[in-house]
Amino acid sequence: MKQLPALAAVFLCLAAPALAEGDAVAGKTVFKKCAPCHSVEPVNRVGPTLSGVIGRPVASIADYGYSPAMKAFSDGGKVWNEALVAEYLLSPKAMVPGTRMTFVGLKKIEDIANLIAYLKAPAGH
Repeated sequence: MKQLPALAAVFLCLAAPALAEGDAVAGKTVFKKCAPCHSVEPVNRVGPTLSGVIGRPVASIADYGYSPAMKAFSDGGKVWNEALVAEYLLSPKAMVPGTRMTFVGLKKIEDIANLIAYLKAPAGH
């Protein structure tokens, strides 16, 4: 996994225009992969709510029990901006070793851009 930072950097450079142009309607379909554990409503499930995640500090939902790995990852005041979310969605376990999130990640740049557009849409709809 030593290649992840380099791969993520290349991905983010290539994806920057795509992230800006994501399709929220298509992102709603991509979100179905997230929905078993996450909600776009202000309700936690197995995973924390993703309502308002873009712009939110990492591991900051007060009533959610984050893993020690995610709490440690939040050190330094990290915020879930589009670039950080995009990098995380490539491989959550590689970015945050020890996370409880079992999802392996999204491999298509377009899916990541669309999902981010959906999460940024008012109330995630």
